[in-house]
Amino acid sequence: MRIGTLGAGTVAQAIARHAIRHGHEVVLSNSRGPGFLAALVRDLGAGATAATPAEAAAADLVVLAVGWPQVPEVAAQLPPLDGTIVIDATNQFASPPPDARIAELGDLTGSEYVASLLPGARVVKAFNALFAQFIAPDPRHEAGRQVLFLAGDDTDAKNTVVALTAQFGFAPVDLGTLREGGRLIQLGGPLSGLHALKQD
Repeated sequence: MRIGTLGAGTVAQAIARHAIRHGHEVVLSNSRGPGFLAALVRDLGAGATAATPAEAAAADLVVLAVGWPQVPEVAAQLPPLDGTIVIDATNQFASPPPDARIAELGDLTGSEYVASLLPGARVVKAFNALFAQFIAPDPRHEAGRQVLFLAGDDTDAKNTVVALTAQFGFAPVDLGTLREGGRLIQLGGPLSGLHALKQD
């Protein structure tokens, strides 16, 4: 699979390393341009390239991993994403920690808002509920596999993300729709920041 990243920070890099380790190609992008990602691409090795956000969004699957205030700007740069699976790994921090403030979205969940900015995309909420240090290592431990909660409105898209993340070694758990499941894992939700292991 060809996987594009919108954002190239800690979470995007962790997902990219898992993907490359399992034979996928990764196209990284950020707001500064491909030239600023040259060192990271060299570090990731074969299978990694850098491109513009629009080019990264042309991949088979796209990971959205930018700061919350940048989401509308990034979405506005993208071509139509009709049918593209987008993993939404964002959290709606209106201001970053330590003085973190949660963005007010009214009745919408964070991923419903993201989906509204990406018409046609099949959005799956995942990876946002885990701290980066639990995403980067091998998710398979002696006590079990790292649980990865996800939510989405498109069953086929969720099945693709389940298969991909299970290949990485995670134990994916489908929580349902972006509204119901997304509410459980977004900031302030009962499963946000919950790091559990599943025994096989």
